[in-house]
Amino acid sequence: MPLGRALAAATVAALALTGCLGPAGSARVASADASGDGTLRIGLILDNTGKQNFLNASQLAAAKLAVKEINAAGGHKGKPVELLPETISTDTAAQAKALVAAKADVVIGPTDSSRAPAAIDVLANAKVTVISPANTAAALSNYKSGGYYFRTSASDIAQASVLAKLVKDGGAKTLAVVHEEGDYGTAVAAAVGAAAKQSGMEVVADAEFTPGQAQQAAAAAKAANPDAVVLVSRDGAQGAIAELNNAGLAGKKLVLSDGAVNKYGSGLGARALEGARGILPGVFPSATFQTDLVAVDPGLKDMVFAAETYDAVVLAAVAAAAAEDDAGTSIAASLVAVSGGTPAAGSQPPGKSCTSYQDCIGVLRAGQRPDYDGQSGRINFDSHGDITEANYMVSTYGEDNLPTVSGTEAASSSGA
Repeated sequence: MPLGRALAAATVAALALTGCLGPAGSARVASADASGDGTLRIGLILDNTGKQNFLNASQLAAAKLAVKEINAAGGHKGKPVELLPETISTDTAAQAKALVAAKADVVIGPTDSSRAPAAIDVLANAKVTVISPANTAAALSNYKSGGYYFRTSASDIAQASVLAKLVKDGGAKTLAVVHEEGDYGTAVAAAVGAAAKQSGMEVVADAEFTPGQAQQAAAAAKAANPDAVVLVSRDGAQGAIAELNNAGLAGKKLVLSDGAVNKYGSGLGARALEGARGILPGVFPSATFQTDLVAVDPGLKDMVFAAETYDAVVLAAVAAAAAEDDAGTSIAASLVAVSGGTPAAGSQPPGKSCTSYQDCIGVLRAGQRPDYDGQSGRINFDSHGDITEANYMVSTYGEDNLPTVSGTEAASSSGA
C-alpha cells in the first residue's frame, strides 16, 4: 500500500479509537483537519536553574538524539524535523510565547510542575501540543488544557501502590505514614493509605509535619507502634529521617517516597538508613541509549528525564506521521492512539508495537496503528494525557546511608 493511503487509513482508525477516550471538545479526541505548513517544528522549555540546572543537559541531549534519528529515517513527509533554538529561563510564559512566534507545532517541557500552567495557558491557546517529560503533580491530570497537554512521566500518586507493595513485601501488617505538608505530601500520603488498605494492611497513623519540625510526627508514628513507616517528603526528608531514627523507626522499617530518596551519607547518624528502601521514577537507561546520548553531548553526566524527553519527541513525530500533518491540533488528536492508548471494548483491534520512529513508520506503511513503546517503557496515554503504566527503580540503603538500585517495580497510573 502506498504510504499516503496507508497513513490515511491508519489515521482514520486511530481517530476512531480515540473517540471514546476523553471529554467532548478535547483536542485529544477531536477530528482534526490538516492545517500544518509541512515542516514539523519542535520546541523545548528548559526551566531548570540553580541546583537543578543539570537537568537541562539531559533533556536537550535526548531531544537532539531523537530529532537526529527521526531525520535519519526520512523526517516528516520527506522534510527534516526542526528542533527550535532553546533558552533556559524560569519565565515559562515568555518562553512559550517565543516558541509560538517561532511556529512550534509541539513543545517539550517544562520540567517543574508549578510552571506547567503558564506553559499550557499560552501554548494550548495557540493550538500547540505540550508534552512534559517531568511534570508529576497530580492536579495536572485535570488541568484545563483543551486536550493539548500530555506528559511522559507519571503522576506523583502513581507511586502509592509501589510504596504499599514494598511495605507488604517486607512482612508488615501495619504501617504509619509520615508526610510533609503541601500538595505532594498530602496527595501521596492519602494514596498510600488507600493502597495499603486495599492490599489488606492497616494504617495506624498518618502524621503531617513541616520541614525542620518532624519531631511530633515521629512521636505520633512511634506511639502507633507500626510494623513499618512510609515517609512522604521532599525538602524536609533529612530532618524527618533523623527524627524517625531517634524514635527507633528508621532502617529496615522505613520506606521512602521518590521525593525523599537522596544520597545522605554522613548527613545522618551511623546506619540510620541501613536496610531502608526507596523508589525513584523511571527505568535505568540501557547501555546503548547512554552511549547514544553521550555521543550527542560528551560532557553529559546525568540522564534524569532523558528517556522521557526522547519518547516525547518520538511520539510527537509519530503522531504527525499518522495524521499526515504537522499542526499541533493534528498531533494532539493522534497522540493517544499512537502511544497505545487503550480503546473501548469492541472497537478497532490494538495497535502493533514499535520501539523507534523508523519502526513506527513501517507499521504505518503496513496500514496498521503504531503503538510506540519507548526508552521509558510503555506510554499508553489516557484521556487526561497521562501515561497509564508507571515504572520505578527500587533502591536499598547500605550502612553508609547511600542507596543502591536493587530492583524495579511497575504500577498502573491513578490518573486514568
